[in-house]
Amino acid sequence: MNKREFLKKSAALSSLALLPSGLMAMGQDKRLRTAHIGVGNMGGEDLRDIASHPKVDVTALCDVDANNLAAAKKLYPNAKTYKDYRVMLKELENEVDAVIVSTPDHSHAPASIMAMNMNKPVYCQKPLTHYVSEARAMKKLAEEKGLVTQMGIQVHSFYDYKLATLLIQSGIIGKVHTVRAWSPKNWGYDGPIPQGEDTVPDSLDWNLWLGTSAKRPYKKDTYHPGNWRKLVDYGCGTLGDMGVHIFDTPYNALALDVPRTIRNECRPPNGYGFPENNIVTYEFPATPYTTESLKWVWYDGPGAPRDHEDLLLPGMTKKERKKDTAEKSVEEKMSLDAPVAQEGALPDQGAMFIGEKGRLLLPHFMQLPRKIVDGQYVDISKEIAAVEKAHKMGKPIRNYGSEGPKHYHEFVDACLGKAECSAPFSYSARLTETILLGVIAGRFPNRTLNWDSANARFAEEEANAFLAGDYRDF
Repeated sequence: MNKREFLKKSAALSSLALLPSGLMAMGQDKRLRTAHIGVGNMGGEDLRDIASHPKVDVTALCDVDANNLAAAKKLYPNAKTYKDYRVMLKELENEVDAVIVSTPDHSHAPASIMAMNMNKPVYCQKPLTHYVSEARAMKKLAEEKGLVTQMGIQVHSFYDYKLATLLIQSGIIGKVHTVRAWSPKNWGYDGPIPQGEDTVPDSLDWNLWLGTSAKRPYKKDTYHPGNWRKLVDYGCGTLGDMGVHIFDTPYNALALDVPRTIRNECRPPNGYGFPENNIVTYEFPATPYTTESLKWVWYDGPGAPRDHEDLLLPGMTKKERKKDTAEKSVEEKMSLDAPVAQEGALPDQGAMFIGEKGRLLLPHFMQLPRKIVDGQYVDISKEIAAVEKAHKMGKPIRNYGSEGPKHYHEFVDACLGKAECSAPFSYSARLTETILLGVIAGRFPNRTLNWDSANARFAEEEANAFLAGDYRDF
């Protein structure tokens, strides 16, 4: 079943009775009834933080893993439980107000589109979709129905990323001509394709886990619960995992659209796992915050980033470049007592803006941006204070317990007509498309692909085969 047929089938399940402005007509005392698809691992965190809003009633829980479902049921005993999201949405169409999708990437769009066709606001984890065609379909559907939507990219709502966005847009380093971003995480797989088949655990519905993807034998510790990100049928590699987070602030700050060209330096494709190391170079058209074009280079995998003079920090020579690779807890990263990266060390993950008037380093995550001019750090405390005052930002709060739920609560408040989402599908679909174009380029290593955004096609016809995929009936 292809994507178009799936959309038609999902639409047929909907009553098509639009809720006024995505629940915006709710009264002051109205509560939000939520249904959660995927409640293990990240889904458990999503469930906890959505439920921490005082106006939320967790109404339904769905997971293909009975162990995950049982654990969530203990926390929310009044919620109804399901293992098939299609059954849940059909049975509870009139009993839930919003849907949270926290599944592996390949199921994001099928679950979200079904919920949206039932006129439900959707909070969907990053990356928004597995295919470019799905991202465009979800953006279009959300706009047509006027639905509240949010992609799960929690750092989008954190202080330091908002600050960096405003500093760049204030012209602190002039117009930007290059961004270099990196993560040494390894969500790739260069090994052999597993052979044979293992017994599916009684707690797992393997058919439902596969969902619309092609049927494949179950192998223990290979797909569920964690390694699916490495595999082309289910995840989007390191670029789709950490790239979405680290791309977000530069992408937002520079008001970028989708790129014109994409090139990925990586090993040849094996049809099963993503490359363990990628260097993806994008070229973007100009915006008010960039020069005539913008070059963006992404590095991932062990050893990332590659040495480059743009990444030299004060006091470093190219031969002496080092990274701050010390393991830190979330609490340490968010401590006000440690607001910058280790002196003289490149942050383990982050981004560097290179502009006409210097560079701005943005570590990932929860550390203040730092300006570098002529090889020296520059005091920007006055610029920071001015931005904080002009935008009424207040002072940074680095307490994950209070800051972590903000992005989720923004979605709930938007559903209740009290706020607007900062990462709606109108924005996050474009960001996801950019990410996925880099993933596709990994199938054509060391070759520049030319993207026609208006027609959603590559000039290189063979690359267009990877913009969408067939959906299996399951």
